[in-house]
Amino acid sequence: MKSAQNPQAPSRRSELRRRLTDLEYHVTQEAGTERPFTGKYWNSKEDGVYLCVVCDGQLFASGAKYDSGTGWPSFYEQIAEHRVEERSDHSHGWVRTEVVCSRCGAHLGHLFPDGPPPTGLRYCINSASLRLAQED
Repeated sequence: MKSAQNPQAPSRRSELRRRLTDLEYHVTQEAGTERPFTGKYWNSKEDGVYLCVVCDGQLFASGAKYDSGTGWPSFYEQIAEHRVEERSDHSHGWVRTEVVCSRCGAHLGHLFPDGPPPTGLRYCINSASLRLAQED
């Protein structure tokens, strides 16, 4: 499994291990993934803002979420520019674009150029990397 891209001090790792579930830690700190159609938000229709589960940074608005049929939450744009950082991922024998939280470096998922208008992008994101702050 791919190791975390941002080495952390032992105290930070311990704090995250205590605060996050095993799956949240694996996804965000070890660039893991959840199985399709199993995550909390893959089929969610709730209104709100999706936050990074590690640092609470705002990442995606529910209005940009759509059903891609992949089994993971998919968004066609970030909530604002520079909320996620793109990195080249060569981990499975092909090149993909990994997306991480620009505030804390948590692994979120991957970006693909097969999304709907207006951007044509698909941010394929693990539910385990997100927390939904619902709108009233």
